[in-house]
Amino acid sequence: MEKLYCGLDAIYEEMVEVRRYLHQYPELSFQETNTAAYIADYHAQLGHKVRRHVGGNGVVAYLQGAKPGPTVALRADFDALPIQEEADVPFKSKHDGVMHACGHDGHTATLLGLAKVLNGMKEELAGTVVFLHQHAEELPPGGAIAMIEDGCLEGVDVIFGTHLQAQQPLGVISYRSGALQAAADNFDIMIQGSGGHGAAPHETKDSIAIGAQLINSLQHIVSRKVDPLDSAVVSVCNFVAENPYNVIANTAQLTGTVRTLKEETRKFIEEEIERTIKATCDMFQAGYEYTYSQGYPVLVNHPKETAFVAQVAKQVPGIEQVSETLPIMGGEDYAYYLQHVKGTFFFTGAGNPDWDKAYPHHHPKFDMDERALLHAAKVLGAATLQYMRRDER
Repeated sequence: MEKLYCGLDAIYEEMVEVRRYLHQYPELSFQETNTAAYIADYHAQLGHKVRRHVGGNGVVAYLQGAKPGPTVALRADFDALPIQEEADVPFKSKHDGVMHACGHDGHTATLLGLAKVLNGMKEELAGTVVFLHQHAEELPPGGAIAMIEDGCLEGVDVIFGTHLQAQQPLGVISYRSGALQAAADNFDIMIQGSGGHGAAPHETKDSIAIGAQLINSLQHIVSRKVDPLDSAVVSVCNFVAENPYNVIANTAQLTGTVRTLKEETRKFIEEEIERTIKATCDMFQAGYEYTYSQGYPVLVNHPKETAFVAQVAKQVPGIEQVSETLPIMGGEDYAYYLQHVKGTFFFTGAGNPDWDKAYPHHHPKFDMDERALLHAAKVLGAATLQYMRRDER
């Protein structure tokens, strides 16, 4: 274990360089060809067996230890977001309108650094490490499900993964057994009214007014029809009915998201949204079209593996606090891996204690304390080695 920690300390600056390089050249979901090539070449230079184009732009690399043992998978995502960067950093994105605003550059640098150190310890490894570099986490249907269908989990006994959290203090590891992140769905609603002159609203069926009424009604689903102890979110995030100033809109388009932690709640809200749309449109004698698209499922951590990683993290140098966290309503397609293989997903604090404000993920000024790369690599590495040792014993 000491060799692991010292090895990671020694290449920390290289991990930072990798992260900053990737940050300057971000690529959107399903378009990450150059990033994937960079990752694959890095592993190839270490002598790892590499599979390219796994499920699309995914990369899978294999490190075979000298001794027999379990197969441990470690996952990092590498896609960016369609955001214009506003952070004042010397390694700012060189691609207009594209930015690593969620830390995926850090996830990739963490895993590549860990791969290099574990490669230097392969004579001592009792098992195989599978490095899953996943594309397209940010955009459903995501990259995980396609990579699984392409065989990335074949022979894997356990999987570990982490997300760097800029709004969590540096030195903190947060875990949770069971549901950690929500199912993330989306909906599209088109209200078919009957447009006309803004001076004669009585001759129209105003799709904007109907849409406004509908938005208010949709808020009652969670506040009045879902158990307060059962977390759920219904958010209308887009309302479009463009027209000149004196024209009442013929149609209005509404789009939004639904987040739930239980499958039965997910199904109920999907049906309740349509009942609400129908009732509202019937009241105004308007038509509608409704599409509900299920995204990522609930991310459910396995109890034994979660407790194992939490215990391991408590012994890692630099980790000051290991604590159980409440679920969050953000979605994450790591959930698909946990439907096939036992494992866990945890959060690594990446908030700089000297910053006045930590901008949230997906913000144009998002940044993180790069020392978190080292913390994440040490916890993932320690979990890998201790899992192999435990299995060996």
